[in-house]
Amino acid sequence: MLEPGTPAPDFSLTADSGETVRLADLRGSRVVLYFYPKDDTPGCTTQACDIRDNWDRVNATGARLYGLSPDTVASHVRFREKYHLPFPLLADADHAVAEAYGVWVEKSSYGRRSWGVERSTFLVDEAGRIAQVWRKVKPSEHISNVLAELSASPASA
Repeated sequence: MLEPGTPAPDFSLTADSGETVRLADLRGSRVVLYFYPKDDTPGCTTQACDIRDNWDRVNATGARLYGLSPDTVASHVRFREKYHLPFPLLADADHAVAEAYGVWVEKSSYGRRSWGVERSTFLVDEAGRIAQVWRKVKPSEHISNVLAELSASPASA
């Protein structure tokens, strides 16, 4: 399990724009990685729209923010366009990045067991280390918690 102070696992994923995003290329910036289960579902839509509605505040911190799920690039494009999301969504179709971050977990719903993403967020510092971890995130509280942390620990000079 990743803890604050440990190196963030590097990755290279395709964004909904078609661009390749590499965590190593983002060194020097704080990066918010929020893992969510599935595009266009109630909780994930609440979470994404809350980020959208607070985007000016997120952007003002200077942090880079990315949503990651096992959905395809095409699904991300539809989700982002439908809700006018101002931030990139990254396709982790083989869930390798979710596994590296320890958020690909076995779940139980109505007695059925399956594997999926545990809604979690990681703040990566400018040096590429985990600065903060939020696990089992509540969609409606997510962005306020992230903004509180980003404001409490401003970017390094």
